[in-house]
Amino acid sequence: MSYPSIHSVPRALLTLVSLLLGWLCATATHAEKADRDKPIFYQGDSGGANLGSKDGELAGSVVITQGTLTIHADRIVFHQNPDNSLSATAYGNPVTFREKRDGIDEYYEGVAQRVVYNGQNRFLELFDRALLKKSGDEIRSNYITYDAGTEIFKAEGRPDSKPPDAGDAPLGSRVRGVFQPQPKEEKTTKDGKDAKDMKEVKVVKEAKEAKDAKDATDVKDATDAKDAKPPTAPKVIPPLQLKGDTALSPAPAK
Repeated sequence: MSYPSIHSVPRALLTLVSLLLGWLCATATHAEKADRDKPIFYQGDSGGANLGSKDGELAGSVVITQGTLTIHADRIVFHQNPDNSLSATAYGNPVTFREKRDGIDEYYEGVAQRVVYNGQNRFLELFDRALLKKSGDEIRSNYITYDAGTEIFKAEGRPDSKPPDAGDAPLGSRVRGVFQPQPKEEKTTKDGKDAKDMKEVKVVKEAKEAKDAKDATDVKDATDAKDAKPPTAPKVIPPLQLKGDTALSPAPAK
């Protein structure tokens, strides 16, 4: 089976293919989280790391950072993935997790007794007395998952989980949370835009109605003019014509 040479392919098609390949490369580069290109720093009171397999286990005031990602825990088992991202299972009372959100100067933060993070797909799991916060919004449960790529979270209660600390309301199988109000400036702007749009619609409607009324009047006038009969001209009686000496004889007396 023979395949066409590149010289036989239309230039427009080659240009389109080149543009698509460039767009895909740019998208892949943009979608890659910058943290995974940064070195992984780790420290703890005890433990060790295997430089060959790029994994380790630390205990005692453990801190691991990679770019904007930071984990604080009592004990952490961690691993550097082939793509240089970090995966870790952390234990503590509590464990805290923090990482910058994509494309915005804000962070999402997690707090729990156990945290499992997979850096390859940027998927976070929070176990027991879990709290997830993002831009002032928060959710509490005994189990929370968060996909940093899609920013979608899921939560579920677990009655068999560890009891909450003293002073906290029991979670049990319940999920709790709060969404902060949207900025008033945005609402005001939206309301103002809606009012402006309604006013413009009203003006256009009134103008259309006026035009329709004028058109109807014009049509009626034209119809009346067409149906009207032309005025009858007055009948003209021609003057009496006399020939020669002919004269009218007086009417005979009765």
